[in-house]
Amino acid sequence: MQQPAKSPPAPGGFALFALGFRPFYLLAAVLAAVSVPLWLAQFFGVLPAAGYLSGMAWHVHEMVFGFAAAVIVGFLFTAARAWTGLPTPTGTPLAALAVLWVLGRVLLISGPGWLAALADVAFLPLAALALWVPLRRSRNRNQFFVGILLLFAAANLAFHLAQIGVLEGAPTAYAKFALFLVVFIVSIMAGRVTPSFTKNAIPSAKVRTNPAFDRAALAAIAAALLAIVSELPPMLNAALALLAAVLHAVRLWRWDPLSTRGHPILWILHLSYAWIPVGLLLLAAAAVTQRVPEVLALHAFGIGAVGGMIVGMITRTARGHTARPLQASVAETTAYALVHAAALLRVVPPLIWSAVYPATLLVSAAAWSLAFLIYAVQYWPILSRPRLDGKPG
Repeated sequence: MQQPAKSPPAPGGFALFALGFRPFYLLAAVLAAVSVPLWLAQFFGVLPAAGYLSGMAWHVHEMVFGFAAAVIVGFLFTAARAWTGLPTPTGTPLAALAVLWVLGRVLLISGPGWLAALADVAFLPLAALALWVPLRRSRNRNQFFVGILLLFAAANLAFHLAQIGVLEGAPTAYAKFALFLVVFIVSIMAGRVTPSFTKNAIPSAKVRTNPAFDRAALAAIAAALLAIVSELPPMLNAALALLAAVLHAVRLWRWDPLSTRGHPILWILHLSYAWIPVGLLLLAAAAVTQRVPEVLALHAFGIGAVGGMIVGMITRTARGHTARPLQASVAETTAYALVHAAALLRVVPPLIWSAVYPATLLVSAAAWSLAFLIYAVQYWPILSRPRLDGKPG
């Protein structure tokens, strides 16, 4: 493992609202660390369910519409400034959006339900509007991310409408659609950054990319995930998921993941992406046999692919945008390992022996929470202080 280069002392001052990644990466890490133990306490009857959502519905909602949404917004606000050269929310507007996100989290526990839903649902459309302004002004090719955020917002609205009985179906069905949308976003962004990051850091890496192949892989996963949420015939769902799994496994192999051994800040991206074909294989199996519960595929996606890619990207982008070396410390590498340990413990043991589920659930949750607690503690001074080079952002 590489030893990180020593950084110069951070300049003084408070910069938490200097750019979008700063508050939202920190808030997402805190939510990830705190919410899972709280849900487990409800699940095992130690604490009563709070707020107007049941314990399971609250857990699912917060992991998708709270945790993942915060990271996506923070990343897009930061990336959009780099893409366009135009400002994205900073200072008071950024702080106001962060407060709105926090208000949604608090109200979902404390109530009242209507106010919690209002605050929670308002966040993503406002973030999409703030993102649309610079992208539209610059005619940037990434304007489609605004549409994805609005689709994400619509799924959140549908979740709340299902919760109060306005829409049919379980609220968690809309959260599953949103999770699949996040997996699709990860597939897009990983294809953009993982090969280039690998090749730039390891010139000897045999990284191969092909735009036509990438488009086919993205089309396949979109078709598979849409078929599954649409509840098409099981054999068709299984065939589409299997095809997508093969394409994404080949896609990853073409990025030469083995070359990243010894580079934690790179292998975390490759290893996390590997959970996408694993999740697709589990979806294919779940479509044709009850011996493989679909929930295992959802956790392969949610913990392994999304959680792993998030902990890798919020490390790398936070370091890059604060002018720090792009090398992971022992603490960060530990956080990477813990997230993937959490994924393995949540997905593999129940496939082999269901009786161990309660014990492995507890250990998996502990690993997940500790990983993001490490990030929050390690990155609080990084995210709250100005860049080392004195530049804005």
